[in-house]
Amino acid sequence: MAPRVLISDELSTAAVQIFKDRGVEVDYQPKLGKDKDALLAIIGNYDGLAIRSATKATEKLIAAAANLKVIGRAGIGVDNVDIPAASKKGIIVMNTPFGNSITTAEHAIAMMMAVARQIPEANASTHAGKWEKSRFMGVELTGKTLGVIGAGNIGGIVCDRARGLKMKVIAYDPFLGEERANQLGVEKVELDDLLRRADFITLHVPLTDQTRNILSREAIAKLKPGVRIVNCARGGLVDEEALAEALKSGHVAGAAFDVFAVEPATDSPLFGLPNVVVTPHLGASTTEAQENVALQVAEQMSDYLLTGAVTNALNMPSVTAEEARVMGPWIRLAGHLGNFVGQMTDEPVKAINVLYDGITSTMNLAALNCAVIAGIMRRANPDVNLVSAPVIARERGIQISTTRQDQSGMFEGYIKVTVVTEVRERSVAGTVFSDGKPRFIQIKGITVDAEIGANMVYTTNEDVPGIIGALGQTMGENGVNIANFTLGRSHRGGEAIAILYVDDPVPEPILDKLRRTGMFSQVKALQFDMA
Repeated sequence: MAPRVLISDELSTAAVQIFKDRGVEVDYQPKLGKDKDALLAIIGNYDGLAIRSATKATEKLIAAAANLKVIGRAGIGVDNVDIPAASKKGIIVMNTPFGNSITTAEHAIAMMMAVARQIPEANASTHAGKWEKSRFMGVELTGKTLGVIGAGNIGGIVCDRARGLKMKVIAYDPFLGEERANQLGVEKVELDDLLRRADFITLHVPLTDQTRNILSREAIAKLKPGVRIVNCARGGLVDEEALAEALKSGHVAGAAFDVFAVEPATDSPLFGLPNVVVTPHLGASTTEAQENVALQVAEQMSDYLLTGAVTNALNMPSVTAEEARVMGPWIRLAGHLGNFVGQMTDEPVKAINVLYDGITSTMNLAALNCAVIAGIMRRANPDVNLVSAPVIARERGIQISTTRQDQSGMFEGYIKVTVVTEVRERSVAGTVFSDGKPRFIQIKGITVDAEIGANMVYTTNEDVPGIIGALGQTMGENGVNIANFTLGRSHRGGEAIAILYVDDPVPEPILDKLRRTGMFSQVKALQFDMA
């Protein structure tokens, strides 16, 4: 059955066609996002939800989305999506951070020019039949110092455009390295230094707990007198009340805002001030940008629903279509390894250690880790998946560590998973053979060559005669058909392992009969999803 996607906001019809061309069933209802109750009533019918800013993907909506696998936001801002709720539900949230980058950067430059030359005020005055040439004395951008807070994708474009205007650019960004700063042609500085030196300041960071009110009342007090501030990023980055006071006092010469703490903004301390330029969140509002983000979100969602490729996800490591093809068997193996130790472990898990050997060490380890964690967590929560598993692990305080190493044995690559509890460590290793099928190659340090089956019985025992007979007799007497079996031992007379492959799950009463023979130190029925 083809996956179904609901588009609940206004989106380019070209995006609708992309879904159709890719074989995804699409339902285009652009007004639905504003009708919370109607959206809530039908959301359970869809695998994907494509939105812009009108639809609010709240915790309540997500809880009702029984089949939802992905939410795609056409644009960069995801304030209207409850990402933690989506993550817990195992729903990928993706955006299109690059589709409107140039448009937003250009708007910031335009706003900077507008406030520098008082263009809106001069325009209104001239339209009113006045000729107040001497009233509107502006400042040049050439030679001025522009302070860029956030030198990521959009901020980087602003830096480039500002240098073209012959401005001196300084940037504050905790993640900006010296090499990248040199590429951008900017000076990397600390925030206080930027506040003290900048003639213009433009913000290009997301709204987080760390960036909220980054230009607070205290920060505004540190600003160079006569500075002009531009915010085309997110509302809430600037204390609007404090900025309004600084504008009235003349400490700040002007401001240009496209975004506000509360939107739609029908009232703001900045409104009505003569040295303030405001626009209604137009940063991404160009024909090109709207088309770009719509096409990108349709392609990204289709890729995920049809091939498993993950692009621009905010709660899941990205996996390209090529990675999804190559890594598919290894991701399945990682899940099986996690599932094995998860089913074998009865105590609370303290830590998960994963070793990647050979070719696996060069793969997308973040995605493989998610598969391992999901496999381990599946025993306690059958609905867990690659998105929700890391969230659950963090909530439980489980420590995750990974190790890479060059090829160290006969296999081209393998993965080894070790689970640590208060009382023991348990490990299992596996590889993928040339036929694409995963195999267990080591359990508890004992070498094995074990296929993975839907229903298995795992036993440990002392390496003595009669084990195979006891297993065969007990299963046969109770109508359990053994399709295959695998044996392994540490050394002659040491610890041994037997794995039986059976047609159906073995009931506990039959496993109890094996335990009562006194020949086995451990008996477990294991189940694996072979889809």
